[in-house]
Amino acid sequence: MMDDERSRALQEALFCESVLAKSGENVLSETLRGAPVTAWSHYPAGDIFDPDTGAQWYYHCHVPPADETEHGHFHCFVRPDGPKGPVHHLIAVGVDPFGRLHRLFTVNQWVVGDTWLDAEATIALLPRFDVHFSRPSYLVNRWLTAVVRHFQPEIETLIRERDAVLAGHIAPQGVTVREDRQLEVTSSLPASLR
Repeated sequence: MMDDERSRALQEALFCESVLAKSGENVLSETLRGAPVTAWSHYPAGDIFDPDTGAQWYYHCHVPPADETEHGHFHCFVRPDGPKGPVHHLIAVGVDPFGRLHRLFTVNQWVVGDTWLDAEATIALLPRFDVHFSRPSYLVNRWLTAVVRHFQPEIETLIRERDAVLAGHIAPQGVTVREDRQLEVTSSLPASLR
């Protein structure tokens, strides 16, 4: 990825944040739209799927939270063969209670139940994560797309690290590594747009 592409993606993410801030909103409040937050529920209900690119995402949070800062995270996927085809997890984008970027991380397969692809095949799908959709907010969709685009080199490293962690992990007898519930987050990186 070229530096000017990264710079444009950063500018787009910051622009989306500034437009939302003008009306007292942020990517998190715009995603939730006043809905009561229930751990593990997907926001918005039914997820977001762009039929043109196969990009898909949802937001959710855990109890207890991952740390003192993170409110929850956006799980980003691609369905290259359309809505009925296999789904592949790319990255999770953690945000704080004010919708500010907090971290990027990958997860073990059992966490999202996706169709597994090794690192290089997963990385090849990153450019497909491009959401041009009005729900729940065009600005949230563009922000998330821009974050993935801006941090693509770091995400590639995280995906490769995911596979290295899985290759070195010893699961309990009778459990496959990708189904080992003792291993949830496989790689993580603090991240900020500022």
